[in-house]
Amino acid sequence: MNLAVNAQHAMPEGGQLIIETQNVHLDEEYCKSRVECKPGEYVLLSVSDTGHGMEKAVLDRMFEPFFTTKEAGKGSGLGLPMVYGIVKGHGGAISCYSEPGAGTSFHVYFPATEKEEYSDQSQVEETPAGGSETILLVDDEEDVRELASRILSKAGYKVLTASTGKEALNVYQERKADISLVVLDLIMPVMGGDQCLEELLKTNPDVKVLVASGLPANGPAKGQIEAQAKGFVKKPYKRTELLRMVRKALESDK
Repeated sequence: MNLAVNAQHAMPEGGQLIIETQNVHLDEEYCKSRVECKPGEYVLLSVSDTGHGMEKAVLDRMFEPFFTTKEAGKGSGLGLPMVYGIVKGHGGAISCYSEPGAGTSFHVYFPATEKEEYSDQSQVEETPAGGSETILLVDDEEDVRELASRILSKAGYKVLTASTGKEALNVYQERKADISLVVLDLIMPVMGGDQCLEELLKTNPDVKVLVASGLPANGPAKGQIEAQAKGFVKKPYKRTELLRMVRKALESDK
């Protein structure tokens, strides 16, 4: 309820509140960058909005008791700390992805209850096939680039990286004959992923691009996915999902 109320306040002129749930497996590779998580099965609750988003300075303090950006009398600064306490009390973890003007998405991971009937093969995720193609990975967050690079490299792919849209364009123009797929973060400063995608298509109308974002697929990324990209992969990256979507995009003929 607290997350939904915050989303409402972030959209004073209306917008979308998106609530999603899914079963996920967090592997050791992912948990290396999330010390509060242990490898295993989790239930993921995502609460997203298309509101005004948050600056990094706010993101860094949002779980502090009594910290608020709301006007006096309109917020106690206890909503998110309460959410944090509830999640931790259940042995879970919470992360937030937000960009000014692009919305906010909270990802809440609750450890899945272990039951005997879940021990069969339906709970075993097969590792998607890797490959030897060259992939250009574009993201302005260094830790995100490092995680995705490790996952892709271990699956056999050759990985080139870029931290900005402009750098990505330069790398692509120099190595486009070698690059089979671009994994492109949608929200980046200076040149956003949507603008970068347009420029890549000018350079090569047949370029294969997989859009990545911490915001939901039916949010800001929807137009790019339907019109120009080969698919969507959600951040923070999960090994199985990233490899599956990369393989699917590489094999796409559309």
